[in-house]
Amino acid sequence: MNVLDFGFGSIEAQLWLIAFLSIRCGAALMAAPMIGGNAVPVQLRILLSLVLGYFVASWVPIAPSPPMMSIAAVIAVLHEVAVGLMLGFVLQLAFAIPLVAAEQIAGTMGLAIATSIDPASGAQSGALGTFFGLVLSLLFYATGAHLLWFELLTESYRLLPAGQFAFGAWRAESVVMFFGYGLATAAAIALPVVLVLLLVQVVTGLIARSAPSLNLFALGLPAGVLAGIAAMIIALPMMTGQMRGAITAALEQTEALLQPEAP
Repeated sequence: MNVLDFGFGSIEAQLWLIAFLSIRCGAALMAAPMIGGNAVPVQLRILLSLVLGYFVASWVPIAPSPPMMSIAAVIAVLHEVAVGLMLGFVLQLAFAIPLVAAEQIAGTMGLAIATSIDPASGAQSGALGTFFGLVLSLLFYATGAHLLWFELLTESYRLLPAGQFAFGAWRAESVVMFFGYGLATAAAIALPVVLVLLLVQVVTGLIARSAPSLNLFALGLPAGVLAGIAAMIIALPMMTGQMRGAITAALEQTEALLQPEAP
């Protein structure tokens, strides 16, 4: 344990150390979907980042911080912001996976116009996307993934000492590649329901072709909605498995980004 000396002679250096260590935590909390939404006040996020910075300064072996008001300190602060945003953005991409899948399903079902207020961002989003986002959030907290993420955030100060490393280009490339994985996972989540809806549309088209007097919209829209709801109920265990895999992949990607060298 590191004992912080809060005497008058070193209080400025101690406060600078805590503020410097809280930059990475603050950037990660701003980018993470758990606390980065509008539902959490900015003042609370700043206070939480300072608290995390204090505990990191107390318990984690750290290198000396660069002198305050120097060029090295400015570069180190930019590095800390980049690392924090990287750790939070990977988790943000994982939480966007079910939203992309929900948009694919809602567009095929005809529910794209059904919107609701997203509690995380405060903006309007699809009702189906809000439901999928809540399912992923429940899985995230129920499996204890939030504790693992905070552990990785704290461990990052050991693996990537604050102000003592250069932000490699391979880390940005890894985040972009994880975005591709997220799109593939979103397609896998939506695939069973989209296939059922495609089959319903083909059958509806054949019926309308054979009986032109039937109202296609009055027949196809309720059939698509009912078939989509039934398909989601049947495929929900598989969807939750895909979401759980996305959470695991996000944590593994975060751990890989904390390695000092490119894998």
